[in-house]
Amino acid sequence: MNVFGSEMHLLTFIFLVLELPIFCIQLFYYLQRPQAKSRKWYLILLALLILYNICGGLFPDINIPVPVILQNILAYGTGFAMGAYFPYYFYKAFDLKELRFHALYGIWLFFVLPFLIFFVVMYAFNHDLDFAISYGIVIPFFYSIVLLTAIVRAIHKKYLTNKDDYHFWEMTAVYCAVLPWASLTVIAYFGFGQVWEALFTNGGFVIISILFIKRYLQQSKEEYALIETLGNYSVDEDIFIVSCKLYGLTNREIEIAELVRLGKSYKAVADTLFISEKTVSVHIQHIYEKTGVNSKSALIHRLLTPKQARISK
Repeated sequence: MNVFGSEMHLLTFIFLVLELPIFCIQLFYYLQRPQAKSRKWYLILLALLILYNICGGLFPDINIPVPVILQNILAYGTGFAMGAYFPYYFYKAFDLKELRFHALYGIWLFFVLPFLIFFVVMYAFNHDLDFAISYGIVIPFFYSIVLLTAIVRAIHKKYLTNKDDYHFWEMTAVYCAVLPWASLTVIAYFGFGQVWEALFTNGGFVIISILFIKRYLQQSKEEYALIETLGNYSVDEDIFIVSCKLYGLTNREIEIAELVRLGKSYKAVADTLFISEKTVSVHIQHIYEKTGVNSKSALIHRLLTPKQARISK
C-alpha cells in the first residue's frame, strides 16, 4: 500500500513520520551541547537513514520531474552512503580503534568506489540498472562480511582488555542491530522490495536508538552523581593542577576544568570568567581532546588521578 499516489510504501512513510521528529529533537540538544560527539555521530546516522527512506521510498517514479537515471543513482547512493558510514560510526561511537582502516579507508575502496564505477559512471553510460546491480554489489557484499567480522573481533578485544566494561553487551546488541543492514546488499541484489528494506534498516535503527538513549541517560546520571559527590569534598588543589598540566591544559582551560569539577554549568562558568557559553564549549572540547575523555564525569576522574595521567603521557 503506497501513500499519496507515490512509490513510497506506507511502512516507509510511518518510519519517516517517527524519525523526523526524533532528528529535530536530537539536533536541538546537540546544538545546545555540541561537544557531545556521540550525539553527533548518532545524528549523522539518523540523517542518512532518513535520506535513504525518502530516496529509496520515492524513487524511481516517472511522475517525478527528475531523470529516472538520476533517481536510481540517488536511491542506491543513499543506501551505499548509509552502509559506508557503519564502520565509522562504530569506530567513533564505541572507540573501536581496530576499525580505523575500515572507517577511514576501507569504505572508500570497497563501498564508495564500486558505487561510483557501476552506479554512476557505467549506469549513466549504458542505462542498464540490472548490470549495475549485478556487478556493483558484489564487492560491497563480500566486504560487508569482512567488516562484520572485524566488528565482532573489535568488540571481543575490547571486552578482553576490560571485562568490567559495561558497554560490552550494548555493543554486542548494536552489532546484532546492524546485521540487517549488512544484508541490504542481498536485498538489493535479489530485489526483495521496499517493505523488507524498510523493516531491516529501520528495525535495526530502533535498537540502536534505544541503546543510544539508554547509554546517554546512564552517562548523564553517573556524571551528575559524581559531580555532586565531589562537590562535597575538599580536593588537593596541587594534585588537580598537576594533572591538568600533565595533559597540557592551558591556564584558561585549567580555570574552566576547576569550575567544572565544582559542578558549575557552562553558563555559570561563562558568567564567572566573563566569557560566552560558546567559548566555554570550545574550551571544553579542547580539554576533552587533550585528556582523551568525552564527558564531565570522565574528565573529573581523569584529572583526579595524576598517576594515570603520567602513564597516559
